[in-house]
Amino acid sequence: MDGGPRVPEQRRASSSAEAAALRFSVLGPVRAWRAGEPLNTGSPQQRALLAALLLREGRTATAAELIDALWGPEPPSQALAAVRTYASRLRKVLDPGVLVSESGGYAVRGLGEGALDVAAAQDLAAEAEKARGAGDLGQAREALNRALTLWDGEPLAGVPGPYADAQRTRLEEWRLQLLESRLDMDLEQGCHAEAVSELTALTAAHPLRERLRELLMLALYRSGRQAEALAVYADTRRLLAEELGVDPRPGLRELQQRILQADPNLAEPSAPAAEPAAVRVRPAQLPATVPDFTGRAAFVTELSEVLASAEGRVMAVSALAGIGGVGKTTLAVHVAHQARSAFPDGQLYVDLQGAGPRAAEPETVLGSFLRALGTPDASIPDSLEERSALYRSVLDGRRVLVLLDNAKDAAQVRPLLPGTEGCAALVTARVRMVDLAGAHLVDLDVMSPDEALQLFTKIVGAERVAAEREAALDVVAACGFLPLAIRIAASRLAARRTWTVSVLAAKLADERRRLDELQAGDLAVKATFELGYGQLEPAQARAFRLLGLADGPDISLAAAAAILALPAEDTEDLLESLVDTSLLESAAPGRYRLHDLVRLYARACAERDEEPPGEREAAMSRLLDFYLATAAGVYAIERPGDRLVDHLEATEYPGLVFQDRHQAQDWLYAEAVSLLACVRQSTAPGLLRRAVDLLWAAVDLTESGSNSREYEATATCMRDAARAAADLRTEGRALVTLANGHHLIGRFELANEQAIEAVRLSALAGDPLPGCWASNMLGIIAIYHNRLEDGEAHLTRAIDSFRACGDVPGEASALCNLSRIRLAMGQTASAVRLAQQGTAMYDAMGHALKGANGRYALGLALTRAGQYEQAADSLQEALEVFRDCRMRLWEGMSLFRLAELDLSAARPAQAATNAESALTLLRGIGGEWRRGNVLTVLGQALSRIGHSGRATVCWRDALAIFEGLGAAEAEEVRSLLKAGAVT
Repeated sequence: MDGGPRVPEQRRASSSAEAAALRFSVLGPVRAWRAGEPLNTGSPQQRALLAALLLREGRTATAAELIDALWGPEPPSQALAAVRTYASRLRKVLDPGVLVSESGGYAVRGLGEGALDVAAAQDLAAEAEKARGAGDLGQAREALNRALTLWDGEPLAGVPGPYADAQRTRLEEWRLQLLESRLDMDLEQGCHAEAVSELTALTAAHPLRERLRELLMLALYRSGRQAEALAVYADTRRLLAEELGVDPRPGLRELQQRILQADPNLAEPSAPAAEPAAVRVRPAQLPATVPDFTGRAAFVTELSEVLASAEGRVMAVSALAGIGGVGKTTLAVHVAHQARSAFPDGQLYVDLQGAGPRAAEPETVLGSFLRALGTPDASIPDSLEERSALYRSVLDGRRVLVLLDNAKDAAQVRPLLPGTEGCAALVTARVRMVDLAGAHLVDLDVMSPDEALQLFTKIVGAERVAAEREAALDVVAACGFLPLAIRIAASRLAARRTWTVSVLAAKLADERRRLDELQAGDLAVKATFELGYGQLEPAQARAFRLLGLADGPDISLAAAAAILALPAEDTEDLLESLVDTSLLESAAPGRYRLHDLVRLYARACAERDEEPPGEREAAMSRLLDFYLATAAGVYAIERPGDRLVDHLEATEYPGLVFQDRHQAQDWLYAEAVSLLACVRQSTAPGLLRRAVDLLWAAVDLTESGSNSREYEATATCMRDAARAAADLRTEGRALVTLANGHHLIGRFELANEQAIEAVRLSALAGDPLPGCWASNMLGIIAIYHNRLEDGEAHLTRAIDSFRACGDVPGEASALCNLSRIRLAMGQTASAVRLAQQGTAMYDAMGHALKGANGRYALGLALTRAGQYEQAADSLQEALEVFRDCRMRLWEGMSLFRLAELDLSAARPAQAATNAESALTLLRGIGGEWRRGNVLTVLGQALSRIGHSGRATVCWRDALAIFEGLGAAEAEEVRSLLKAGAVT
């Protein structure tokens, strides 16, 4: 009975009382009992530690071995401390002296007889073997049945780590071996009819396990069901051909012939006939390489170097992982063909069917490999361990390359690795083989745009692509640069001479039809994804479907937890398991993404499979709630006392809570693109109001300047959606966000129009806060248009409105803006007082960010008042806060104002430095009007330090900007150019 773990040392010193007191189980969930009462074995990792020690046969496991068992090659930084903590906790739960520390490691000792289920099963298996050898089949069967009843579901269920994975596979294989032995004895004892039903179920669960098929044929034949027995053989032959491309082993073929001949000796077991001795053969099983192989030069070099190192190494293993259709097999076959000369004793190949519903059984593959290597059927043992050992022996002294394509997991691959010097293995899989010891891991991503275009051109033809290069780029982009998708699209086009590339690009532009368009002959992107999806557990499949609903380029763990309505820990486990299948990518720690085509497929699955029907809408509602609740929290941290958060739509799903402003900012900017994508896709009636409020709460995304364009586009989308829904309240709020976006990128006319309409709708809807904001904004815009009296009226109205709403920060903002109006009117003293009043209000609330806005306004007023030192201090304080808050727009504008101050204070060189810094920061943000102003000041500073040529260039650029905008500042720049210098 090979394959069972042996644990004698654990039982060497125990009393009967101890045996009754403490008991352990690993042939199912890892559990412990004392006197029949269950014990708390702790977290999954703690149970993994306990299992590793229980299965160590009483020997000491070093800390390094335990860390490797629990986490593999990439343990967390605190792994050693964690191991010690787990051991300490277990020691408190178990009896004294059971878990011992020894030689820097740990061991489980002194267990009573039968205290560990796997040890009890081993004893029973040995008892059965002994009884069978003595001819007592009845006792042997009974012992094996008792052993098999000790299994309680999956071994080590729910226990993480590579060691647990390996032991699960081994213990399950051992169970099947015990089961086959017991069934064999059942048939020997004449229990044919009873065995048929059990064997039928077993062959369904393990369709490629030929020994079970053989037993079923024999049971059926001995039950008088000859036709069914022959049908089992036909099914087996067809399945092996379809799945592995091999014939049944000779023993099964011989049984078929004996059944056909009604061999009377089938009533008793008989030894197989001897077969010829093994013949040394040189297999050459590699599939043909594709003639249009393109790109991947770095990967080809990397893999070729690993294979070239096989000589002199125990074994060179490279494992390629990636999404279906990314070109893993194509690359592996290409590299294998290039390396053939380095492996003169042959090349083995098998498609392990890991992405299909029935992955190839390792023992079946080993049987095929052994035959290919010249081993006679009579010499091929039945068990996986024996076949694997023989396989390594046959390869000893040979130089053979093994290509294991489309593997399911490392457990399937391990028995198939050569393990001998001079041999090498290439493995392809959709999962990362992180638990395949010693493997060189390669993550294969989609092609680069250039490689994708090259592949498309090779298939379609250079002439057609050259004529429509832009359309060709659109096609490969629509394919997500996925090699399989590109090959299919190109093949369709190549087969249709009347199509242009533009026709194909137009067909692929429709996202809802794209996956249907990407099929040609027996190739289909959707079918490739379907294989991976079909392998998922129900919880994984649900997560895959729902994650595909979100439009963002990636998603954070917390946002995914909201979509799935699961705790973060459970969500992470699910997402990481999807990463292992390559259907999901780990974009960064705590962030995940779907390939564009995979996302389309996931959505199609959600539309087809998600139950109940409202779950998709509920998932997106939870995501929107999560973003809104979290963004509101960020806003509140940045702007204490601001009343906006009190006027936002209520949420049911909670958001994140941050300890400080920096954490809050980190979250907002990290989530910016995904957050705005969520807003844009939330235009349904039940989502629209929350979506617009989310956009408003995330105003820092536009005020920082970092996401101004995306924010403006999103605000436009939401205004249109609110208008279509005839929701005046929501439209007014959307207009405020849109006006703010226009203002911050320098589109002042548009901002003015939107703000006026927002004031009107605010009054009609009885929603005062948007009116306050819009009036404040109208006052700012009036400054730029030099409409000072209008601006004063708007800001006075805004101050009154904010006071009525009890919004102190809003009132302070309007006071600081009114300061700038008074400054433009020449009322410098009033401007200073108003800015000081507003800044003091901010400071009283601990409002750092808005306080910086107040200091910005105060710095302008003090500069005009000639108080340069105080002005510089105020602007410098504002600059530091803006920089700390990552408000790049206002950081740049503060530097610009410092440059103006330096000019006034006769520091032209410092003015030039600050203006240059401002110009750099404002590149791409803030709008052309602000850039024109910075160029004007920079020209003045350069002129004063004698750089008149550069000054002229700056002024000409500024003049072009202002003339293009129709701005009044153009006249000042013309004067500067005419004078040629300023003294």
